[in-house]
Amino acid sequence: MKPTTQYTKSGRINIAYQVFGSGSVDLVYIPGWVSNIDWMWACPELVHFLKELSKIARVILFDKRGTGLSDRVVELSTLEERMDDIRAVMDAVGSERAILFGHSEGGSVSALFAATYPNRTISLITFGIFAKRRYAPGYPWAPTDKERQKVYDMIENSWGGGDMYLESLAPSKAHDREFMDWLANYFRSGASPSAAKVLTKMNTEVDIIDILGSINVPALIIQRSNDIDVKIEEGRFIAERIKGAKFLELKGSDHLFWVGNTDKLLKEMKAFILNVKPSKNDEERLFTVIAAEIPVAENMQTEPKERVGQLVAQYRGKIIQYLQNTFIAIFEGPSKAVHCSIDMVDALQNMDLKISLAIHIKEVAVSELHFVSAETENLMSSILEQAQPNQILITQTVKYLLSGAGLNITPHQSIFKPTPTDILLFSVSDDLRMETPPEKRLLNSHPHNESFLENVLQSIDAHLSDELFGVEMLCRDIGISDRQLQRKLKAITNKSPIQLISSVRLHRAKELLHENKYNIAEVAYLTGFANPSYFSKSFKKEFGLSPSSVVQNQN
Repeated sequence: MKPTTQYTKSGRINIAYQVFGSGSVDLVYIPGWVSNIDWMWACPELVHFLKELSKIARVILFDKRGTGLSDRVVELSTLEERMDDIRAVMDAVGSERAILFGHSEGGSVSALFAATYPNRTISLITFGIFAKRRYAPGYPWAPTDKERQKVYDMIENSWGGGDMYLESLAPSKAHDREFMDWLANYFRSGASPSAAKVLTKMNTEVDIIDILGSINVPALIIQRSNDIDVKIEEGRFIAERIKGAKFLELKGSDHLFWVGNTDKLLKEMKAFILNVKPSKNDEERLFTVIAAEIPVAENMQTEPKERVGQLVAQYRGKIIQYLQNTFIAIFEGPSKAVHCSIDMVDALQNMDLKISLAIHIKEVAVSELHFVSAETENLMSSILEQAQPNQILITQTVKYLLSGAGLNITPHQSIFKPTPTDILLFSVSDDLRMETPPEKRLLNSHPHNESFLENVLQSIDAHLSDELFGVEMLCRDIGISDRQLQRKLKAITNKSPIQLISSVRLHRAKELLHENKYNIAEVAYLTGFANPSYFSKSFKKEFGLSPSSVVQNQN
């Protein structure tokens, strides 16, 4: 029987999840590319695999934001936001620590989560994962840009159909029409063509090579020897860089773990799960570190320390050193650190101060949460020396994990060698915000939120029942121009403001219908639709079923 689908909030985004099984340990499955946790239960092979795992673990499934049953109000998301989704689901089901099982693209966020939250990760299991998705001399197994373009074209022209060569993902099922039809429907129900395309493009930019060495939990890396989509060499490459990782090579060509020699795979996974002894893995964690310099004259009337502290706390960071003109702070992820830095530039400009910032991702000892080691201080100082006033410099490691953040990242001319390998630097900015005077940005911002998107969603929520609420009112509420709003939302959600307003309203309407407290006409009015008929038409276009169907399913 299919488990009940439930929802939890990650920020203002609804994340769909399911929980089943009676094991004494929790296992979170992080799916690849796109997913639909309801459609998983229409595939007998996948159901068998999941049920076998549920005999020894409590299994937690979820659809990442923008896919499946989770909110489709965004199509782009950073790895950091996906980490937040995992954490939100674990919190919702009361899971303090879990085994992470990442498949294909899901392996990237699983690896980052394990490095960032070892205190919440028992162990890491991956199947068919990659470290990067763009060819490089040091990683020759990844697709070239030309090969990736073919994938974009296939999504554009024949999403979910046979022309996508889905047989390459499961060669052993190539002649099983029932299975291949399910697989095409699974992808179609997991994402729209545009969402699948932008997600694929975003994944092309992701690179987790630099964080592999920071994973300090037991890891089992599984790959099939003739997988066409992800080469066996990629699994070996990843396993070699994770301390103590076990690499398992299975015969076969299937990229999907639930087909092919599944008995052997399940046996190995169960043995790994049952034999791993939970231990504390929080002596070292992966943090994003900010170093900043604020030249302050002795006779200055305004003290920036309080404002800096407010911004760091807002983005869930922590200041670990604050001297007269410099400070160092740590954050759980690069996106939070960068957006906090952008806000700092705005805030201090309004105080007639200039700030230079350097951002790097580094494995930090827990003891350093209260003081800064000489190694960390020297490294961050070396980067900070390259920054000009009101400039934010990031390292290449940070850049690779910001894909989908909607920021402008350009190469910086400096290359320096504080470590055995060169560190490439990049300048990061939000060009659209720079077009608005700092005092206006600060005046119209919502300081309790962490991002531009969160502010937009809050504004839409606040005017949900107002049928007259539109782009003009949204611009005024957020404090930017129509053109800026259009460009910014397109960069981070792949939607126009009108599309986003409609999508947020429809997703809230779906929530209300599930609550079964109001009839369809009442739900339409509560979510800003004056015409119930137009509401029903829009609802069916968004979700593929009518409001009345949702009500009937509830009953």
